[in-house]
Amino acid sequence: MNKKKWLTAILIIGVLAIAFFWGGNYQKSPNKVASNSVESQVVGSANTTSNQNVDVEPTTSSDAKTTEIAPTATPDETAKPVETVKPTEEVTPTETAATEVEKPTATPKSDTQAQPTATPKAAKTSVPETKATAKPVTKPDSKVATTETKQEPKKDKFLTDPVPSGKPKPVEWQDATVDKKKQLTATLSVSATTILDNMDIFNKDKVEVLPADGIIYKAQKVTFYEGESVFDVLLREMKKNKIHMEFSMTPIYNSNYIEGINNLYEFDAGELSGWMYKVNGWFPNYGSSRYVLKDGDVVEWVYTCDLGRDVGGYVATGGAQK
Repeated sequence: MNKKKWLTAILIIGVLAIAFFWGGNYQKSPNKVASNSVESQVVGSANTTSNQNVDVEPTTSSDAKTTEIAPTATPDETAKPVETVKPTEEVTPTETAATEVEKPTATPKSDTQAQPTATPKAAKTSVPETKATAKPVTKPDSKVATTETKQEPKKDKFLTDPVPSGKPKPVEWQDATVDKKKQLTATLSVSATTILDNMDIFNKDKVEVLPADGIIYKAQKVTFYEGESVFDVLLREMKKNKIHMEFSMTPIYNSNYIEGINNLYEFDAGELSGWMYKVNGWFPNYGSSRYVLKDGDVVEWVYTCDLGRDVGGYVATGGAQK
């Protein structure tokens, strides 16, 4: 019995020591608290088996109370993670996120305001401008083109430019009606005087056929029939006076082209030389086979050495009028 008492007393002292050690202000880990509760349970079982006095039970209950205080330490320990302020650290990211959000909102605001103003303006400016540039450019061009085509002289099927007002229009020789019952008169002349001023470029082999004064057919009145053309009168008079004449039909212009008179041909006085004709001082812009004579007309055949410039007929050859 004494051994049991001693053992009980030792156990109680050990429990009290453990309770004192673990029940103080020292913060214990949950594992130690759990071990103390187990020891208290073991001590409690030992007390019940040893049939101790009632004085020991309050001590165990006080030990239990002290062990109950230990769990309060566990919340304190669990509070440590809270004290580490992981949420607060998580809050700081949120704060930084907020600040980052504020930065984008501040920066994008200027950017977005700049970009929208720049982009829309560019879009509004560019789209209308391209449309305005495309449409006005194409429209004016088309209008100008149509205007130019309208202003450009419309040529007939034989590539003849419009005849100036007051001048006779061409008559196709196939459609001309010659009335031999009606005789009319006109004045005819053939001259190559311009060659005399260009002897340096004149064909030396043709000097013998060039008259000294350059006049091949002196101006004189001739008779013709109503409806005849300039070509008809020239051909008949050259044959009558035995003057050489060579010509060729040019279907594209629907007219006979005079190549040479009195053996004086085109290009004999340079690459811009050849025969031209004028009626009443005007150089027609169509062939002599299409010009129908009227009574009293004055017809002059002249040789040019400069594409009509030296005789006043440059416009008839397609040149611009000064």
